[in-house]
Amino acid sequence: MSQQGRDPQAASWRSIAIRPARAEDYDALIALWHAVGSSIEPEGREAREAFLHQLSRFPDLFLVATDGDRIVGVVLGTHDERKGWISRLAVDPAYQRQGIAAALVTACGTAIRARGIGIVTALVESDNAASVALFRKLGYSDEVRVVYFRKANH
Repeated sequence: MSQQGRDPQAASWRSIAIRPARAEDYDALIALWHAVGSSIEPEGREAREAFLHQLSRFPDLFLVATDGDRIVGVVLGTHDERKGWISRLAVDPAYQRQGIAAALVTACGTAIRARGIGIVTALVESDNAASVALFRKLGYSDEVRVVYFRKANH
């Protein structure tokens, strides 16, 4: 994804690259998730140690979008050998509405499918209208009705 121009609000002025996340990206990712208002648990499931453990398991599925050295987007992919999961999608507010989220989701889904996994799912908060619209636009179906149960250890 390469874009060039002058207007900082226009999609055509930046050169955006997608690459695997690295351990040293952790602080920038926490800051990005905070910037977009994501509910994260830096003392829990998003703790540095937990992030690094997951990154070691799925190094090609944790992806970031960069503008030069600046991380402007992220998506985390995981799987359980039969189903892939896309989560924690975020794009810096100054870079939104430029196709970065779609590019990250597409790249993550492609990487999951390259592992031979035929079902790719996304975890999206039901009140996140922008993400719901994005996944529908990309061909994901939300017709599967399930209730999500969770038991935390704290």
